[in-house]
Amino acid sequence: MSETLTEIEPRTNGAAAPAAPAERKGLTKKEVAADHPTWCPGCGDFSVLALYFKLIEKRKMWHENITTIAGIGCSSRFPYFVQAHGAHYIHGRALPFASGISLSRPDLHVFVFGGDGDAFSIGGNHFNHTARKNIKMTYVVMDNWVYGLTKKQTSPTSPLGFKSKTDQWGAVDYPINPMKQAIAAGATFVARTTHSNPNHVLQMMEAAMDHEGFGFIECLSECVEFYEGAFDASNPRKGGAFNEVPKDHDATDELAAFKLAGAEFPGYFGIFYKAAKATKNAKEAEIIRGARERLQGLQDWQILQKSFDRMK
Repeated sequence: MSETLTEIEPRTNGAAAPAAPAERKGLTKKEVAADHPTWCPGCGDFSVLALYFKLIEKRKMWHENITTIAGIGCSSRFPYFVQAHGAHYIHGRALPFASGISLSRPDLHVFVFGGDGDAFSIGGNHFNHTARKNIKMTYVVMDNWVYGLTKKQTSPTSPLGFKSKTDQWGAVDYPINPMKQAIAAGATFVARTTHSNPNHVLQMMEAAMDHEGFGFIECLSECVEFYEGAFDASNPRKGGAFNEVPKDHDATDELAAFKLAGAEFPGYFGIFYKAAKATKNAKEAEIIRGARERLQGLQDWQILQKSFDRMK
């Protein structure tokens, strides 16, 4: 007996066809939180960590996609408190370490957290060069105007007259302006926020994450132990003013952003500068593609021989 098959169906041996895989559920704060934070009660860094967890939840990032890097300092303890991939690197060197991760793993978005000392003092040179290279990552600097971990010394952002253990007579060195430095160094995303406005912190972190390039966020984070009240002028709940970047500000205008960064404290909060420029990630990927095309079809030993031949 013959029969014509007009449609071939998969054989299931009587079993039901496998169901389509369910959409992967995003992480909750409970699933991504690690050790209990060891900051002083009331520290502004708690707010930033909470908003980082909220960002992970909102964007449905999974453990294998979260990369948290930090240097040394109170704020740099971040990787300890996040249950995911990360590293607590050496003082001031978080950015070059993070650069290697970003360039070798383009599928990840790297978040780097630091303080004003780690970022602008021992790590100041790395900050400038990472910014000018436009390596894709987000760098959140929790600026509290003081060295808190080592118990109250003058930091690069401490204001004139600040009395500390290293300047008992009052600071005489002019503080740096992180926003001006970031813009001048070549960062393609520069924003400013404060721990006392959680919704704004989340907005800035999301915007930086979506930016194709080096994103820098200065986040005012009060050290309640060694510089209490430093940022009261920016907190409406304490009689201050939270001035958002004017609606007519052109964030693509570098000069306008630089001028905005020069406003007297408390200054402005929001996105100061945003530019579309090729990243080092994209440039290096193009170099690698070109090299592979020229060596296509060659065995490993032949490629190695070519390298030796060039050295003769």
